[in-house]
Amino acid sequence: MHLTRRAFAASTAALAASPAMAKTTPKPIVIAHRGASGERPEHTLSAYLLAIAQGADFIEPDLVVTRDGHLVVRHENEIAGTTDVTARPEFVARRSTKVIDGEEVEGWFAEDFTLAELKTLRARERIPDLRPGSARFDGQDAIPTFQEVIDLARVESARAGRVIGVYPEMKHPTFLASVGLPIEARLARALRINNLDAADAAVFVQCFEPGPLATFKTLSKARRVQLVAADSPAMVTAQGLKAIAAYADGVGPDWSMVLPTVDGALGPASDLVKDAHAAGLLVHPWTVRAENRFLPAKLRRGPSPAEHGDAQAVFHALYAAGVDGVFSDFPAMAVAARNYALGRGVAEL
Repeated sequence: MHLTRRAFAASTAALAASPAMAKTTPKPIVIAHRGASGERPEHTLSAYLLAIAQGADFIEPDLVVTRDGHLVVRHENEIAGTTDVTARPEFVARRSTKVIDGEEVEGWFAEDFTLAELKTLRARERIPDLRPGSARFDGQDAIPTFQEVIDLARVESARAGRVIGVYPEMKHPTFLASVGLPIEARLARALRINNLDAADAAVFVQCFEPGPLATFKTLSKARRVQLVAADSPAMVTAQGLKAIAAYADGVGPDWSMVLPTVDGALGPASDLVKDAHAAGLLVHPWTVRAENRFLPAKLRRGPSPAEHGDAQAVFHALYAAGVDGVFSDFPAMAVAARNYALGRGVAEL
């Protein structure tokens, strides 16, 4: 089955109008954080395909910009941690040091490569000590463009008979603008040419920086989500959330801001979801991971940081708190917990 850009955009409207996309809903969406990145190298087509097979509603590509102006998908513009660039002698001279968002970073940067050059690289697992199973897939995938991710979502929507949304993040937009590669207009154009420039399209645009997100509002009708790190609690006070609602449709907090940890265990839910909903905002916390390293002490199982702990407890508590979606590196777990919460009796993973 072939799904055109226009047909894909029209079908996303049905998803946007469904209960899964309402302001408050009994069926939160599952957002595959960089794909099924707990099981495949992140931000690869393989990771996205696995996430879709596991039932994810949205796939998340982080976006950076190449020297020749293309949107490509990497967690950071520094690419040594997620590609084989360090093993490529032809690119040794590209190593440099830059100040990005106030921090000095040394490595190889996407904006110093053309798209053609980046396409010669191969993706690898970013944290192989924690995810050796994923690392077995190193070298199999190229760096995808944003257009390739949109095309994948379109094709898989047709194959699966359900709409797969995209949830791009603008990475380091202030830095990119400072080097002559502003990302906001590029992303708006990509959505527009794919007929996704609409408030009812299955797309959310996210960013940690409020200014670029507010700028994006002037360029596109696509919905916007303000990401919030745990060290920015003022942003998710009742007053802070009202300010976010002036330029965004949702808030994406660190999940610990919804479920504070008390003495190594999950404590009662904060008022964040209630206050966000009162301000008219969706709530999509990030990022639930299964490994012990990322879980509160009392949810860990076994001695190794790489072993899987009780991530299901986090999912269940977030769903009980009324969130509208959840980011996870393990979308199958998020879907299973959601099904359980909806009373479908699906066994937990």
